[in-house]
Amino acid sequence: MRQYLSFAIAAIAAFIAMENVARAEEPAFLSVGAGIYDVNDSETTAEGRLEYRFSEANKLWHFSPFVGLMATAEGGTYGYGGVGFDIFFDDRWVLTPNFAVGLYGNGDGKDLGHAVEFRSGVELSYRFDDRSRLGLTFHHISNAGLDEQNPGTESVLLVYSIPFDKLFSD
Repeated sequence: MRQYLSFAIAAIAAFIAMENVARAEEPAFLSVGAGIYDVNDSETTAEGRLEYRFSEANKLWHFSPFVGLMATAEGGTYGYGGVGFDIFFDDRWVLTPNFAVGLYGNGDGKDLGHAVEFRSGVELSYRFDDRSRLGLTFHHISNAGLDEQNPGTESVLLVYSIPFDKLFSD
């Protein structure tokens, strides 16, 4: 597990060193996702996700905070908060590494060993003219050794992010 943490820290440091920040201040987003939970194991099921991503104006250093809720078809839930970092390859393609911590309940699904779970992942999105984004995201969730049982799980989702202010405009 330490090698994964060291890799994650090195990757984040490299992203920060690139200083490739948004070309224009990004708005707050409401993100909705659907996909596959536990994609690499035997308890595969559907997953849905709802996330609020704060605007660039609310950045913590280079990181934009977010909060969210994930639910599986088996009744698993995960409420979380974390930070992400947008890396723009051009005006359209955005890579967003992110990290979160939250509370997990397995419902009738996979037992991840602890209520406190950590999520790390990456999202690759296409950015439209109105700044909305359509992307594919991959996440790993585990308790990072807080419990002897630490099976972890991976998710792959299709995510649509719409600027929050567009939800209320005419």
